[in-house]
Amino acid sequence: MLFLSATIALLVIFAGCATAPSRINDVCAVFEQKDGWFDNWYGAASKTEREYGVPVPILMATIRKESGYDAYSRPPRTRLLGFIPWKRPSSAYGYSQALDGTWARYKRETGKFTADRNNFSDAVNFVGWYHSQSHEMNGIELNDAYHLYLAYYFGHSAFARGDWKNNAGMQKVARNTAEMAYSYGTQMQACGQQ
Repeated sequence: MLFLSATIALLVIFAGCATAPSRINDVCAVFEQKDGWFDNWYGAASKTEREYGVPVPILMATIRKESGYDAYSRPPRTRLLGFIPWKRPSSAYGYSQALDGTWARYKRETGKFTADRNNFSDAVNFVGWYHSQSHEMNGIELNDAYHLYLAYYFGHSAFARGDWKNNAGMQKVARNTAEMAYSYGTQMQACGQQ
């Protein structure tokens, strides 16, 4: 009976750690919900900002937009004949929604061979790395959340070609992400995180 009680207690603890924060539009609440002995999200985001120069609010807004802070997020499956679950439209996975090939490139180029897309510290570092690549390859300023998000979504080559210029829907998503980054920055100042 003691073993069963201990097992249930551990499952409850780990299930709580694996869930996405509930108040995702307030970055201070996100940090409070996920900060502590098991997962220090603010520390991981701050470390990434120091490493790549991308501000924490932009890192967090990118992850918010991509996965809603869900470690196991994937694109929904398409439906065969309208009702049979079928393939996913891409290999995007985890907090950062990184594609398989891009994640493999990140691990190879950074030497972080044990990095995992459903680990927040690894995912936020990936986002910082990718945004810094956008800066180097496409000249996007590291504080330009709008264009960084467009390059993140379309990829470096498609961004450089201007594929995003005729996509009003994704421009709107990028504007929303930039507004979220601005809002997160304001919130962080109010709660003393910046």
